[in-house]
Formats: sequence, structure tokens, C-alpha cells
Amino acid sequence: METLEDQQLAPYAQRSSSSRGRTYPEEEHTYRTAFQRDRDRVLYTTAFRRLEYKTQVFVNYEGDHYRTRLTHTLEVAQIARTMARALMLNQDLVEAIAMAHDLGHTPFGHSGETVLHELMADKGGFNHNTQGLRIVENLEERYPNFPGLNLTWEVREGIVKHATEYDTPEATAYEPECRATLEGQVINVADEVAYNAHDLDDGLRSGLIYPRQLQGLTLWEEALAALKIRPEDVSDAHRAQIIRYLVNLEVTDVLESTQGRIEESRPNSAEDIRRQPADIVSFSPVMRERNRELKGFLLKGLYRHWRVMRMAEKAKRMLTLLFEAYVRTPIQLPYSVQEHITEDNLERLVCDYIAGMTDRFALQESSKMFDPNERT
Repeated sequence: METLEDQQLAPYAQRSSSSRGRTYPEEEHTYRTAFQRDRDRVLYTTAFRRLEYKTQVFVNYEGDHYRTRLTHTLEVAQIARTMARALMLNQDLVEAIAMAHDLGHTPFGHSGETVLHELMADKGGFNHNTQGLRIVENLEERYPNFPGLNLTWEVREGIVKHATEYDTPEATAYEPECRATLEGQVINVADEVAYNAHDLDDGLRSGLIYPRQLQGLTLWEEALAALKIRPEDVSDAHRAQIIRYLVNLEVTDVLESTQGRIEESRPNSAEDIRRQPADIVSFSPVMRERNRELKGFLLKGLYRHWRVMRMAEKAKRMLTLLFEAYVRTPIQLPYSVQEHITEDNLERLVCDYIAGMTDRFALQESSKMFDPNERT
């Protein structure tokens, strides 16, 4: 497999044989590369399964057809694999990072992350990328000889260096002065493509956004014109057609722009990529501005819609009450959590426990903790 990588991958792709390895030495597998094993390890974690019931935009009980953190993760992986294949990058590394990139997310989406960051302000704060790294390095308990999953250095770097316009990496132990591999950079862009297009899709499906509100939005108008759809005729089938068009448009833009930057910088190795002054994988300036326009619309029309904000505020109150109750009386925590309490780690332990909850479990736990009519 490593020989095939040498033959098929671009010279600047990250090869399995050149990995910096694992924290705890292990024998390599007979027919799976190190990055294949990493992808498989992430797939079987408890944290990955919990993504099924964690909010993307809509809380689970809003409906069965909206995206969750799990379906979003799978969509990011699919888009990222397409990019990696076209750029002749290491698809196994791309998929491993993609599958792990949202493991650290809290229940109730970014509102959960915001409230945990505020509650942990005096204890180092909270960041979902850093939390994802904690999960794969320490919190998952699947091996008797070491904590976490013992993933390769490159996958862990990709998790902690995951960046968007709203996420700032805290990669202290992972050469923060260096760029991520091209594989890691692909995830950053694939994530943005996925949530821009698919949050728009879910917003339209939910009825919180109407097609007429999108008139004048550059990407929307371009899609309607290319597909010959009249604004007043947008149906469910047309909506799916428009979303496909937008994803394809954005991925094509990324690939063309990235290829141009590769030809300009002429990297000869993965290390050359890491020493570049700016990311290589990126949108064109024109597409970046169009995406900002779309994100601005989604922020106002969807993420700050009164129904979404009402649930976000309920979630903040709920998680705050849970956090304060656990810290005040930790004997209420399950024995499996209590046994790890030390003199100086209580708040972080409670933060880990709450961050790991699904929306559904957090709602159930809130009822058990604060509703006197609910059985504990």
C-alpha cells in the first residue's frame, strides 16, 4: 500500500510511510496503512456515534430529515475525498481528519460551545478543536496500554489545526507556526462548502428561509440562471438541484484555485507545504466574497432566526444549570466520572462530561436533575 502511495500521490501529498508516527509505539498492520487505521479507529469511537444526536442547526426533535453533526461529518468526508482525489492527495489521511474534525462539538451546536467557554473562562476556556484532540488523546478508553486512540501525529495535527473564519486553532504542541498538510487544508475548505450549502438546504426545507428572501444573493441568482429555474417555481426537487449545483460550483472553484497556487509555489514535498506563508487550498477571491455574502445571509436569516435563537438560549440556560449543579455537588455525577475527580480538575471533568452529551441526553439529564416529578 505504501508503494502504491509513492506511485500514485503527488510529491507534496503526505505519505503514510513518512508519518511522524504515534505517541505509543505499535506494530504496523499487514495490509492497512497508518492513516487507514486512524480512520477506522475514529469510526468506532463512542464520540463518533454520539454525533448522530448532536445539533448542526436544528435540534434532533425538530425533525428526522435535518442534518446532524454525524451526517454533516459524512458530507464533509465525501466532499474532501473528491478534492483529495482530484489533487492526488492522501485520501485516507483526508478521511481520517474529516471523520474526527467535529468530535469535540458540544450538544446544541455553537450555543453549547459558547456557554462552556464562558463557564470555563478561568480554567482555560473551551474550544471544540482542542476538545476533539482531548477526546482522541485522552478521553476515549478503548485500549488497555494507552489512553485515547494513539492516532498518528498528522491526523492529530489536522484535528487541532482545523480552521474556518470562525474557528481559531490552538495548536500549541503541533508547530503552530507551520501550515497543516494539504490534506488538513482540504478539510477546512470542505467543511465550509458543506455547511454553507447544506445549512441553506435545511433552512429552506424547514420553512425558516423562503426562496424569495434569497433574491439578489449572487450565488443563488447564478444557480437559478444556470439551471433555468424561475424564482417563483422553486420546488423540493429544484432545491436539491440548486444545492448540488452550488456544491459542484464551489468545489470546482477550490480545485482550480488550488492548482494555480500549487503551480505558483512549486512544492516538492509535504514539508514544503507546511512552510508556505499561506494556505494553498482555498477559494478564489471572487468565490470567497460570494461565500461571505451567503454566510451573512445565513447568519441573519437562519442562525439568528427567532426560533433557532429561542432554542439556543434554552440550551445555554440548561447547560449552565447542569454545570453549576455538578460542580457544586459532584456526588451527583455518575460513578464512572466521580472516580476521576482530583483536587484541581473538577471543572474540566464536568466540562468534558457535558461536552460529550448528545442533545437528547442533555435534555433527559436536565429533566432528571431539575424536574421533581421526573425519576432520577
